[in-house]
Amino acid sequence: MGVKPAPAKSIAIPPEQLPMNEYQELRESAFFHWATLEPRRYALGLLLVWGMAWIVSGPVAAWSYPPLKLPFPFLLAGAAGAGIVLFLVVARLYLGWSYIYERLSRARVDYEETGAHDGNWWDKPAEEHARDQLVVQYQITPILLRLRRTLTAVSVLMGTNGLLWWLS
Repeated sequence: MGVKPAPAKSIAIPPEQLPMNEYQELRESAFFHWATLEPRRYALGLLLVWGMAWIVSGPVAAWSYPPLKLPFPFLLAGAAGAGIVLFLVVARLYLGWSYIYERLSRARVDYEETGAHDGNWWDKPAEEHARDQLVVQYQITPILLRLRRTLTAVSVLMGTNGLLWWLS
């Protein structure tokens, strides 16, 4: 009789906390999936968020700057309010994707066993870590780059808006 192999150690980490499962869940969510859309649909979504933010920022701007008497300050104030909402939405997208980036990038990830202050660490098997690195490099890094560019563009537009406000 030979030596029996040791029983396979079951993974203690809950399946919903496995980085690849978290990635799949994020990718399939309606909100976070938006960052993966082709450029035209992504840009259309940005414009839609900005336009919808005008529903709130427009009346607030109109209260401060009557559109018929002060059209330029009204437009600048409304655009600034809508721009803040757009910035916050894109920042939330960026934070969600960067969290998954970090989880997939690391060879060792933390998790909670029962959910209440009983965290532990899980060392990924080499194959899983290599697979995760490929996902990070070819799937998530381009998304984060797109979101960084978007945040930069929105910031530049907000800065230009502020400069125009200051000059007027």
